Amino acid sequence: MHRAARLIVTVVLIGICLMGLTACGGSTPPLGLAPNKQLVQKAIALQINQAQQRLTQRLQSTPPNVEITQVKLKQLEPLFFDNLATFHILGTYRLKVKLPSQQFTQQQRPFDVYLQRQPEGKTWRLLVPEQLSNGSPVSWHTHLIR
Repeated sequence: MHRAARLIVTVVLIGICLMGLTACGGSTPPLGLAPNKQLVQKAIALQINQAQQRLTQRLQSTPPNVEITQVKLKQLEPLFFDNLATFHILGTYRLKVKLPSQQFTQQQRPFDVYLQRQPEGKTWRLLVPEQLSNGSPVSWHTHLIR
């Protein structure tokens, strides 16, 4: 009888761990720590501004005025990166570009960002993956989101 009781307790504990991994040391941060849409919008703007800066330096031109609206989150994947809560976020946004002589809008542009909450919980960083030239695993650059 003692052996049967131990087996039942073991099965119950395994079931609890499988149903809610957070109770047994889960490997993902809670969704309550996830960034809001405004922060995601700032991260997208940061990515676009960095790409603009590189392009305008090469072309030696004035960067256009860019507006990002209608951010829609489609997928949110919580994970830990360097022991910090990180969120891989996919979705779409609306891009409006104002040039000196014209203006254009693109609807539902896809985005794919990694946002990492910093240890004190007050700031976030944009993580940007970069493939190394020799084809080895990805390295990461981080940028503070203001």
